[in-house]
Amino acid sequence: MNKIDAQLKKIKSQNRIGLMTHIVVGYPDLATSKNLLKTMLEVGVDFIELQIPFSDPLADGPTLMVANQLAVQHNTSVRQSMELMAAVSLTTSTPILFMTYFNIVFNYGVARFCQEASQAGCSGLIVPDMPLDEERYEGFIEQAEKFDLYVIRTLAPSSTPKRLRLNAQLAKGFVYFAGRQATTGSQRELDNNLFSNIKKVKQYIDKPVAVGFGISKPEHIYELKNHAEIAVLGSKVVNIYHESASDMAIKNVKIFLQSLVDATH
Repeated sequence: MNKIDAQLKKIKSQNRIGLMTHIVVGYPDLATSKNLLKTMLEVGVDFIELQIPFSDPLADGPTLMVANQLAVQHNTSVRQSMELMAAVSLTTSTPILFMTYFNIVFNYGVARFCQEASQAGCSGLIVPDMPLDEERYEGFIEQAEKFDLYVIRTLAPSSTPKRLRLNAQLAKGFVYFAGRQATTGSQRELDNNLFSNIKKVKQYIDKPVAVGFGISKPEHIYELKNHAEIAVLGSKVVNIYHESASDMAIKNVKIFLQSLVDATH
């Protein structure tokens, strides 16, 4: 059984919402990335996205864009990302996923990327700019499934019924829904149309729904309960780390993450 399915089953049995957090590999450096990853596991998040840095991360807001740019400047590679995945994922039951853009996968080689990600213990892939229409040319989903990797379908408020039906046919594990029509980034309030948009997604797709883009505090997780199955948070963690004194950064991130984990119950 893929770790994602096992974790979803666990969350459902505990009658709570799940939590997925996000780090950019190589930000601010590889050693800190590993410490942040371990901190997330220590507090008990349910899923973790490891973002392989890219020079033009179109779906990411200012915070994650800067993190990507710095990681790229540090020459953080796909190989280093694979090594970090392997160093941690093979020792935990928590599903860890790669998030990146298709240019990275394509340049590395689709089959090679999927095989090495699987060998490193990766559970799933989130590649938001890989359209289903290109699958017949690229064979991305085919290779991922060959190595027991779930390709997490990404959806937006603008997704049409036709696209929702198509994604429903291919969805594995859960689907990732962008909670607002914008890039990632923490927000004070959830989008006014969020809950009606989630309801629309659920009319077509019977997989659990993870909601990201704008989630930034425990109150947002409370609000999402009974609407979505997973809350996704990324930019706020980067902001807390960046704004903290160097000797307090990891501790402050841990305190914040613990408040989110507590809010899931």
